[in-house]
Amino acid sequence: MNNSIMPRPEYPRPQLVRSEWMNGKERKLFSAEHLSSKIIVPFCMECKLSGIGDVDFCDCVWYRKEIDISGTWLDCGKRVILHIGACDYRTTVYINGKSVGEHFGGMSSFSFDITKHLLEGKNTIVISAEDHTRSGVQPGGKQSPRYGSYGCFYTRTTGIWQTVWLESVPSSYISALKYYPNIENSTVTISAEIKGADGITLTAKASYSGKEVGCASSKVSGGVCYVTVPLTELHLWEAGKGRLYDLEIECGEDKISSYFGMRSVVVGENGVLVINGKKVFQRMILDQGFYPDGIWTAPCASELENDILRSMAMGFNGARLHQKVFEERFLYYCDKHGYLVWEEHGNWGVDLTRSTAWKAYFPEWKEIILRDFNHPAIIGWCPLNETKKEQDPDFPQALVALTKALDPTRAVIDTSGWTHEENCTDIMDWHDYDQNPETFKARYEAVANGALIESHRLRYKISPNFISEYGGIKWDINSNLSNAWGYGNAPQTEEEFLERFRGLTEALMFNPYITGLCYTQLTDIEQETNGLYTYDRQPKFDVNFFKKILDQKAACED
Repeated sequence: MNNSIMPRPEYPRPQLVRSEWMNGKERKLFSAEHLSSKIIVPFCMECKLSGIGDVDFCDCVWYRKEIDISGTWLDCGKRVILHIGACDYRTTVYINGKSVGEHFGGMSSFSFDITKHLLEGKNTIVISAEDHTRSGVQPGGKQSPRYGSYGCFYTRTTGIWQTVWLESVPSSYISALKYYPNIENSTVTISAEIKGADGITLTAKASYSGKEVGCASSKVSGGVCYVTVPLTELHLWEAGKGRLYDLEIECGEDKISSYFGMRSVVVGENGVLVINGKKVFQRMILDQGFYPDGIWTAPCASELENDILRSMAMGFNGARLHQKVFEERFLYYCDKHGYLVWEEHGNWGVDLTRSTAWKAYFPEWKEIILRDFNHPAIIGWCPLNETKKEQDPDFPQALVALTKALDPTRAVIDTSGWTHEENCTDIMDWHDYDQNPETFKARYEAVANGALIESHRLRYKISPNFISEYGGIKWDINSNLSNAWGYGNAPQTEEEFLERFRGLTEALMFNPYITGLCYTQLTDIEQETNGLYTYDRQPKFDVNFFKKILDQKAACED
């Protein structure tokens, strides 16, 4: 059920929309009639918006909800699917006291067909979430391994933190879609997986600004269907211009609404990003997706979009989504505004020297790629960030192979910033928090002239093209945090801050060998005060100053 008094009432999956939807094992809590307290979902127990705000370690949480299922949802062989946007970390679902499934992973979306366990009328859903942040065997991103936040680690997220919802689908229904745009031929090819639908016809209709521009049909065979839609009008999706087509798909009784963008992405010479045949300099901001009252969960959908608009107002054309997998509605707004993003998993917390890392990481990373494959805003995948020299080299190499097998259409960076494995990345990137614009500029002028970077963090010398973290200039606008943290020495004046930003940024933009930058970061987060906005999203400086710098033409771009 979707109504205005519910928190986060919007439909959570903008690329596959249907009309019928509703927004302690030894102790046998799965059959308990009551639990001890109430929580507002989809907010985690640590945040204020949940109504709890308990930031202590919690190894397991339980949720219980009674729902009413009408007879129409169970008629004529219909199926009822329970969707969980994200729940950290090991999730078990019970319907009317019976276990219906288990999921490992705190950042990917998953679902269960719960039809056979439902009754007409009153039903009870119980969800348990086990979360062992300090175990070394589960990805946690920037969740603090200590009781409190410190440095660049922040308040934890335990349990449900994205929307949980029910959906009614026909007996034969579309379970997965992948879109392959071809701008050369003005076509989009749709790959569909359909449950129980062999022999029936799938029809796809594309429209642009309300005008139908293409239609095609094909038969389902072996549970899959491929259909190529020729487009009578070609509108390219590009940076700053999110031209999206609407898509209506029918397969038997199943009807869904979706969208797609027409664009191509390749990596050109020296690691330059080429979109629709045009060289594009990546003017990125680091976005970690934390909110003062919701932690990993935005208080409302408009705040997801507003963070993109705040970034674009300063002249950035995209973001590295850092150490967290963002929700689908955020990616929809990226698509809508033509906002480029690198999607990254939150690998911190997993010890890559342990064999258990494979089981903890690969299934969830696969789910992430398949869920977000269709978003035109995603121009590259980055499964790992700042890994150590002691990692198992087979691990990132296998991750890259998996990523390219699932998605051959995008760039891949194996492990951002530090320990690249040889011949394992499409773009060589580096993290550099030098606060001196002169030495910073000289270093990358030397790289442009053939010099290599050597560091204790690297297995071998590298020649980076993409400086995917830099800046991080500390500026505590309120000067009231005893543990305020940022990179390097803090400027003494606002003028010093701005000129440092200018010097560092222009050193990269005007270097013909450098193909992209990513400034750390969009907002302050708790004690970390190196954002261009405060944690409550107030600009620290005149946004036009940054826009004038970033709007300049970079040396490498067309």
